[in-house]
Amino acid sequence: MSRTEALGFLAGAMVAGYSVVALLFARFWRKTRDRLFLIFSAAFCLLALQRFMLSMTAEAREGQLAFYLVRLLAYLLILWAIIDKNRADTR
Repeated sequence: MSRTEALGFLAGAMVAGYSVVALLFARFWRKTRDRLFLIFSAAFCLLALQRFMLSMTAEAREGQLAFYLVRLLAYLLILWAIIDKNRADTR
């Protein structure tokens, strides 16, 4: 297996992993209707999308602005969900 094939396999595994986590959070949201789970699901969908887009480019450079911004948005969503959940608990 060449290095390129191995990197493609790992990228696919990461996309699958992020997608499974997103689906689990969506299932938890469906059961509880807690907004935290919905936002987490959206964040992991973005991370899966970012990994997929990165694997489909000819030059896989993670430092490219578009890939970085998608990942940053996902992390900001996670942060917002945690802050929102903690604020709701104090009310």
